[in-house]
Amino acid sequence: MIEEQVILVNEQDEQIGLMPKMEAHQKAVLHRAFSVFVFNTKNELMLQQRAAHKYHSPLLWTNTCCSHQRNGESNIEAGTRRLKEEMGFITPLKETTSFIYKAPFDNGLTEHELDHILVGHFENSPMINLEEVESWKWMPLESVKSDIELQPALYTEWFKIIFEKFYEHINTTNESNSK
Repeated sequence: MIEEQVILVNEQDEQIGLMPKMEAHQKAVLHRAFSVFVFNTKNELMLQQRAAHKYHSPLLWTNTCCSHQRNGESNIEAGTRRLKEEMGFITPLKETTSFIYKAPFDNGLTEHELDHILVGHFENSPMINLEEVESWKWMPLESVKSDIELQPALYTEWFKIIFEKFYEHINTTNESNSK
C-alpha cells in the first residue's frame, strides 16, 4: 500500500510539493489540512473520539472529522470525502477560515498544518467507521468550551487551538448558517 501524501504549502497556502504523511509529521513540515465541524439545529457540535489505534491522539475527543487534502482536491471535496469515510454521511460544507498551528506529540511527531475550517449541518446519527472512530456524541458548543477548560487532556491539540482562537468565529458562522 502506498503511503498517503500530504500537500506541502507555504504560509500563503501555495502548494510547494508533496511528501509522505508520516515523513511530514516526523520533520514538522508545514502542510495543508482541514477540520470539519458539523452542527445540528440545537447548536450542538458532533464530536468524535479518535480510534484507540491511531498513531497520535488515540481516544481523544475532537471535531467531527479532520484529515489532509489529496493532490488536486479542493478543501470541500476533501472534507466531504473524509466525512463519508470516517462518519458515514455527506452534508454540504462551507469554508470559513484557516490558520497555521504547530503541535508536537509525545511520540516524537509534530502536526504543523495550515488548517482549513469547514462547517456543515446534519440532524441524524452517523454510521461511524470503527477503523477511524471509537465513539461520537452531540454536545452544545458552550459545554464543549467549558469541558476543554476543565479537562483539556481529553481533547486533541488542534481542537483546543481551534476553540481558543476561533470559538466566536465558528459559533457566529454556525448561527448565521442555521437561520
